[in-house]
Amino acid sequence: MTPPPSQEERGHRFKDLHEGPCFLIPNPWDGGSAKVLEALGFEALATTSSGFAFTLGRADGQVTLDEVVEHVKVLVEACGLPVSVDLENGYSSSPEGAARAIEAVAAVGAVGGSIEDWEDGAGLYEVGHAAERIAAAAQVAGEQPFPFMLTARAENHIRGNPDLDDTIARLRAYEEAGADVLYAPGLADPREIAAVTSAVSLPVNVLARPSLTVGEIAAAGAARISVGGSLAWAATEALGDVAARMLADGDLSGLRGGGRVSEWVDAETG
Repeated sequence: MTPPPSQEERGHRFKDLHEGPCFLIPNPWDGGSAKVLEALGFEALATTSSGFAFTLGRADGQVTLDEVVEHVKVLVEACGLPVSVDLENGYSSSPEGAARAIEAVAAVGAVGGSIEDWEDGAGLYEVGHAAERIAAAAQVAGEQPFPFMLTARAENHIRGNPDLDDTIARLRAYEEAGADVLYAPGLADPREIAAVTSAVSLPVNVLARPSLTVGEIAAAGAARISVGGSLAWAATEALGDVAARMLADGDLSGLRGGGRVSEWVDAETG
């Protein structure tokens, strides 16, 4: 059996992906889903805070950094792909806290991570403070003995302030603060995506929307496309549909034997 790639190898793979054509970075929620996505041929993975929280029976935003670190360990051990981590606001409002979150997941195998500029209860951070947090996280990322891609997230579009000018101003500030990738969840159409990608010089991650295709998002200038919790919700809704038919009608036709799943899980990592 081929040994899994080292963290340094994964880091270089992940960095190189951002220099090529737009790529998909799907979001597994546990070790099994990570193995399936690897077996299907994806080249990198990103965690989903909402999908992971769901595996614990909680809502998004209700997990701790320690729990996320354990989750990252599981994903890194389950597959051979680069793993980037949704670190929400770094589980702290301070620059030091954001830096500590990057350090914690890098220590267990992650080669990327995102820090956002919003906190439940406090709302959107002032741009200067948010940029200080990115600068602190960037310093720690740059001190790693392997490439670590820091993603800075501007949350305003999904936090009650869908102002494209504000989005661009925030992303430019985070670019200057040392981020490697920029991300503004909630961009609604190719026009908005193109406005953002043309206003910054760093790679831009775009959150997938069912109303758009990969080709449309790529043509608007995105470097990578993530899906957030959407795959977790697709899987969970499929479970709910089959289970509801079992309960209501005694219909067992939706059950599966797991042969394809076994093929995916048993596939060699590398």
